[in-house]
Amino acid sequence: MSSILPWVGGFAAVLTSLSYGPQVRKALPRSSTKDLSLKMLVVLTSGLGLWIAYGLLKGDWIIVLANSIGCALTATVLGCKIRDIRGEDSA
Repeated sequence: MSSILPWVGGFAAVLTSLSYGPQVRKALPRSSTKDLSLKMLVVLTSGLGLWIAYGLLKGDWIIVLANSIGCALTATVLGCKIRDIRGEDSA
């Protein structure tokens, strides 16, 4: 059973990491993040960053890899949200 655990973890990591992709594609055009919560994006990105730290401390590469990809993608959406907020302020 323990030989299948890395595969289950790896597959779960791929699926959860890629789940952010469509949101990134929707967030890239300007003024497209209106319905997204800034607080949620900050909390989610911070939480994923803490999972990366946890994985590093534990030495678990699946946790580190999955959360690094997820964190990069949510940070991209967060950056788009901040960009759009700044664009609203200057308009």
